[in-house]
Amino acid sequence: MRIKIKYFGMIAEATAKSEEFVEVDDAMAIVDLKQMLIDKYKLASIESLQVAVNQELGYDGRLQAGDELAFLPAFAGG
Repeated sequence: MRIKIKYFGMIAEATAKSEEFVEVDDAMAIVDLKQMLIDKYKLASIESLQVAVNQELGYDGRLQAGDELAFLPAFAGG
């Protein structure tokens, strides 16, 4: 299935793109997609990435066709 991924901050710099479309297995888990992108782009560890699915942070389910993901640097509180 095809999904859209947007990159922000240092992740956009590391990937040299602000967005892309990728083909993934049906109902792929978010954690698996994170790992795939970490390996592909040599990104920081999985814990340092925040993911929003269809503009919802913290979603941890399975992906569906047409989903839009945003990969964001981890937020620092204070």
